[in-house]
Amino acid sequence: MPDSWERFHRHLLRDESIGLSLDISRMRFDDALFERLAPRIERAWADMAALEAGEIANPDENRRVGHYWLRNPDLASEADAAWIRRVRGEIERFAAAVHAGEIAAANGNAFRHLLLIGIGGSALGPQLAIEALAPARSPIDLHSFDNTDPAGFARTLERLGDGLAETLVIVASKSGRTPETRNGMLEAEAAFARAGIDFARHAVAVTCPTTETFCSILDDLARERGWLARFELADWIGGRTSVTSAVGLLPAALAGVDIGPFLDGAAAMDAWTRRTDARANPAMLLALMWHHAGNGRGEKDMVILPYCDGLGLLGKYLQQLVMESLGKALDRDGNTVHQGIAVYGNKGSTDQHAYIQQLRDGLNNFFATFIEVRDSRPGAGPVAVPVDESGAVSADYLQGFLRGTREALSENGRESLTLSLDRLDARRFGSLLALFERAVSFYASLVNVNAYHQPGVEAGKKAAGDFLGVILAARKVLEEADGAALDAAAVATAAGPAIPVEAVYHALTHLAATRPDFEVKTGATPAEDTFFRKS
Repeated sequence: MPDSWERFHRHLLRDESIGLSLDISRMRFDDALFERLAPRIERAWADMAALEAGEIANPDENRRVGHYWLRNPDLASEADAAWIRRVRGEIERFAAAVHAGEIAAANGNAFRHLLLIGIGGSALGPQLAIEALAPARSPIDLHSFDNTDPAGFARTLERLGDGLAETLVIVASKSGRTPETRNGMLEAEAAFARAGIDFARHAVAVTCPTTETFCSILDDLARERGWLARFELADWIGGRTSVTSAVGLLPAALAGVDIGPFLDGAAAMDAWTRRTDARANPAMLLALMWHHAGNGRGEKDMVILPYCDGLGLLGKYLQQLVMESLGKALDRDGNTVHQGIAVYGNKGSTDQHAYIQQLRDGLNNFFATFIEVRDSRPGAGPVAVPVDESGAVSADYLQGFLRGTREALSENGRESLTLSLDRLDARRFGSLLALFERAVSFYASLVNVNAYHQPGVEAGKKAAGDFLGVILAARKVLEEADGAALDAAAVATAAGPAIPVEAVYHALTHLAATRPDFEVKTGATPAEDTFFRKS
């Protein structure tokens, strides 16, 4: 390979108007990569143009994918553009009214807390945006129900304490049928009832509206019970790309984030990455580097290392965006391919003391993505404090750890990319998220998979529903056993011949752990454990 300096200035791509640069010089590709993949690159340009023009992208649901329209309504149809502008205006007016105290809690006080109830993209996007961008003295602080864990519900409610009386609740779900979100909503509603607070006067729905062809349980519920507000989603907004919709914009605006520059930054990155020159397009360069690193088969993991506390959730956010979009059994022609890229990560320099040791000296089964924020004290922050006798400041150490780790990995033949932001503000943050969205779409075209459906997720939901049926069947058997102690095999036989004994055993241990009237007597092996319902 050429020396690092020559390779660096040849393979650095930057746009000063956006304030972002991409350095691919530490990826060990050769220039022939662009020629080898030229036909696939051409297909990716065409696929992106068709996507933005409104072609059906998810044939499973006969659905378009229009998250790019959200930050540039001029790309959408006249009707969709008018809808996008209307919803954004409603979000901005609602947030302003909450901040001014014109929309207040049932007790007349201003809202001080926000409880976000969602799952996947409807939680991760807002959480990341608020952590990255919310001011230190945010007008509203964020709490979340983003799982169906009773301990998590209890812990969050305990943290809110008496503050529940000044808590605004956002429930985000396209249809209201997502079990985790529904459960969180019911748990929150019960907590408000216990506190004697009118839940409807604190509740906001972010959902698709019920129409002649689509039924949203959440929309119907919010209407019928007179919730405080409803903000619309469209069926062409996917969960993992919903951060520039009401899903992300409403919580962010409430937390004090200026959503205008955020959307502008995403739109600017979309425009940059419409260039049909692969070497001048940062999203295509990312996709090509992913393809190079994993031989187009995802053979290496993507390690996300943001050297910035505000981007601490970025690894989790990209796990969903990348893995749910690219992890597919079949390609678009129906061939079995088992595609995907595994993603993990945590913030630097935290990882200097975690798994960097393995990255440098262990299995070479990854490529790293370093993310730096050059201006680490934006705005009128405190003066940098010297931290050693040389006069170095904390930011010098942070940069030293980033560059040192990058160099150490490179010396040992480990590949890496580096993304640099001038500063972490709403515009650069929007451009960063849009960059990864575009790269995922391009990579999907390069390997010929559909990034915009999720059959594996749906299969998991069905399996979860099936196991809930096993719990109900096992409970019914014990309830009808009049206190008799039964082992798992006996319960499975009584429940039905199609139910596996192991599934019944796990259902029974769950019942014994979560219901005070069910108990287990442990035997020498699981086969000898017996279960009964106390009379």
